[in-house]
Parts: sequence; C-alpha cells; structure tokens
Amino acid sequence: MLRSSRRVLLTFKPAPPSASFLPLRRAFSSTISAMTQEQMRAVKIKGDKGPASALYIGEVDKPVPQPGQVLVKIVAFGLNRMDLLQREGKYPLPPQAGPILGVEFSGVVEEDGEGGEKATRWKKGDEVFGLAYGGAYAEFIAVNGGMIMHKPKHLSHIEAAGIPENFLTAFQALLLVGNLQKGESALIHAGAGGVGVAANQLARAFGAEKVFTTAGSDEKLAFLKTLPDGPTTGINYKTQDFAAVIKEETNGKGVDVILDFIGKDYFHKNISSLAVSGRLIFLAFMSGPKVSDFNLSEILFKRLTIQGTTLRARDEAYQTHLLGRFENEALGRIKEGDIEVKIFKVFDWEDVQGAHEMMEGNKNSGKIVLTI
Repeated sequence: MLRSSRRVLLTFKPAPPSASFLPLRRAFSSTISAMTQEQMRAVKIKGDKGPASALYIGEVDKPVPQPGQVLVKIVAFGLNRMDLLQREGKYPLPPQAGPILGVEFSGVVEEDGEGGEKATRWKKGDEVFGLAYGGAYAEFIAVNGGMIMHKPKHLSHIEAAGIPENFLTAFQALLLVGNLQKGESALIHAGAGGVGVAANQLARAFGAEKVFTTAGSDEKLAFLKTLPDGPTTGINYKTQDFAAVIKEETNGKGVDVILDFIGKDYFHKNISSLAVSGRLIFLAFMSGPKVSDFNLSEILFKRLTIQGTTLRARDEAYQTHLLGRFENEALGRIKEGDIEVKIFKVFDWEDVQGAHEMMEGNKNSGKIVLTI
C-alpha cells in the first residue's frame, strides 16, 4: 500500500539583532574600516603637545574628501606662529581643526570634487594653493573647494605656500576691517614677520601714501627695503620711539590705520599715533592683553575705532568669501610682480623640528616654508 507524501517547505526569518549584539557588530565594522583605511605620512606630536623636539613624522589615516571637498596632494606648506602655539597646547582651536598642524599649503588636486560649484570647478592635476583649519603638515589634505585658488604659473609651489595665511590675514585686516583708502597712511608693527611683510606691500599696492613699519633690528629694516614697493619709513623699536617718529613725519597728524600684534606695551603709543578717525586693528597680544591707567577721552575726541579680528576661527562661508575677494582684487598684483613673496628659508619636512626652532628664535625675516 502506497502512502501519499507531502513536501513541507519551512522558511526561517532571522530575528533582529539583540541590543547586546549591536555594539559588537559596530565594533567589528569599525575594525574592518580601520583595516582598509589608506594611510599617509604626517607630522605628529609626541604626547599631543610639547617642544619642537616632540615633532616627528608618522602614519595617520589618509583623508577621504566629503561632498564639496577636494583632496590635494601637498607639495609645500607654510610655517606660522600659531603652529608653535598649537604644538605647545596654547592655541584655542576651532572645532574644524584636527590634531595635525598647518593652515596653508600648495599642491596638486588628487581627486575631483563632487557636490557643489566650489568643488566641481577643480579637476585632477590642477595646481592649487589654499587655506585650511588644520592638517597641512601632511602628504594629503581634504578641503572645501572654495578654500583653494589656482596657483599662478610663474609662482613656485614654495612661493604659493607662503601666501594664504599671511596675505589673507593682512588683506582682511587692512582692507575689510581697517578700510584703508587710497592716499591714507598706515603703521604696520612686526613688519619683518610674515603678515607684516604682506601688509607693508598690500598697503602700498592699494594706494597708501605713507607706510611706517617697526622691526627689532637694522638688518630686518634693511630686508624690508628690498621689497619692490615696501614701507616708506622703517623704525627700529629698540632704538627709536615710533610714536615720536610718526608725529614728526606726519606733522602731528598721525596715521589712519595701525595693525598691531603686540598689545599692552604699544597701546598708549598706538593711540597717540592715530589720526582723527583712525583705526587700530588688533591681530594678537604678544606683550599681554591688559592695559592699565588709560584716559578714554582720546578715543572719544579723536573718534577712534579699535577692533580685533581673527581668521582661523571664522566659518567656511566667511573664509571662502575672503578667498574670493583676495583672488579677484589682490592676487593679480602678485602675478604682475608688484608684490613679492619673501621666502626666508626652505626646510625639508623631515627637519620640521629645525624649522620650528628657527621661528621660536625670531631668526626669520620673511616666510619659512617646508617641502614634502
């Protein structure tokens, strides 16, 4: 007798992972991602902060450009005093900055940008230079497409890397904040430093009639005289009273705009040196931020404007707008040779410790640049 058979198909629906399993799965995914993440070399800091001797080159994850960003293979990067402060743990970092030092660079576009006009204007192989919140002491950097500019063909990557932070800071302070007008006069403190060199030239290029500058040695003042169109009067602040010089040279009128990095030690003399409706722009407080025993009446009766400004802490919208204005209004003057990028010394990035030590010793007149 034959029995009829019935085939039964059983299906099993997997249960959703339990809450206790999810952390394990996420940890596993993170491990796999870390194992496949491409690496690059970058300057790191032993213990996250310390002296110049704590700097070394190690491996980190290579950045992956996000929508609107461009990946740049770095050829050269500039050294700035803020790098020294960040290395020492004394610089208030904006949230966009990571642990890798460096805010200016030049290089070659490695990957096309995707997403947004500012990124898609670039293509692989474009020679560029630009500004970043951090991360320039490395082989690659991913930045917003609006934070880079085409490198002029007659400028080397070394020269281009010395432009962004110094020239954009000077351009912003003199023209956007200080509102320097043709025929006015300016005083640029720390004139032989990176921003000072840029500001001295930009002031003349945009029509300042007289440009006074201070420096700490006759050698630095002689260096400033080699600029194509630099300051009209150099003042050695160690041997001369800059307020007295300005009073004499302007027949008591004073200057219209002052860029100051010093703060407390120069405050009274700065106020005395300003003309009616003058503008004092603070970029740093190297001698300290606290001023005592000051008569506020001078600010009122001379109708003075006192303002501070920063660049790195600004958001991307502000910085991309600033880069656009600089590219349209000032970069062409560098192309034409009216303004010179003064490079003091070039280091291989393997000697990043030596570069930092040189700047710490205030030995440079002009820009220090490192090449990869």
